Amino acid sequence: MLTLGIDSSATAASAAVAENGKILGEFFVNTKQTHSQTLLPMVQSLLDTVGHSCNEVDVLAVSHGPGSFTGVRIGVACVKGMAMVNDTPCVGVSTLETIAYGGISAQGALLCAVMDARCGQVYNALFQVENGKLKRLTEDRALSIAALEEECRPYGDRVLLLGDGAALCHKAFGTWGARLAPETIRFQRASSVALLGEETAQAGNTISASALAPVYLRLPQAERELKKRLEQKAQA
Repeated sequence: MLTLGIDSSATAASAAVAENGKILGEFFVNTKQTHSQTLLPMVQSLLDTVGHSCNEVDVLAVSHGPGSFTGVRIGVACVKGMAMVNDTPCVGVSTLETIAYGGISAQGALLCAVMDARCGQVYNALFQVENGKLKRLTEDRALSIAALEEECRPYGDRVLLLGDGAALCHKAFGTWGARLAPETIRFQRASSVALLGEETAQAGNTISASALAPVYLRLPQAERELKKRLEQKAQA
């Protein structure tokens, strides 16, 4: 099974190709260019490098959120467009699960995947590793740093913080023992998307391009502000 994984849910973008549990190649870009400029050329260059074409890809996987609203939209749209050409099966992978996958070797740890959601909140999900696989302990959610700390504190130094909100939480949590993952494994990568997508596809849980959609967890800021104005107007 040949799987192409894509991530553009944050500042950086990456693409990776996996085949039967092995990463054949991964490209990573972190420039000032927008994902709409870099993503498709990067995918094509990657496929050329590993000696495959889009027509040979069996599964298309993408981190479908949460994350940057624009980045998530671009990644999902890119995969939907590629999938429609050959009706290629798709897999939407939680960005938080992709982040947690970086700590897959941390047996016994509480993997705390966290992204800065602004407005005093973080996106989060908790995982642990069992038999070399991620076991989800919570759903993806948006919550305050204080609420997350209260939930994690009983685990002490078993807590391993990953994601772009990890340093923020590590500072806020104080000295009770939560650990900050090394930068080499802290952030989401397309290689994790590809491997998780492959696992999902092997379990028979793919979807069509038309069914693939972003997962935001909360409304974009413009929509939140509009909703607030409408509520204030209704109460006036």
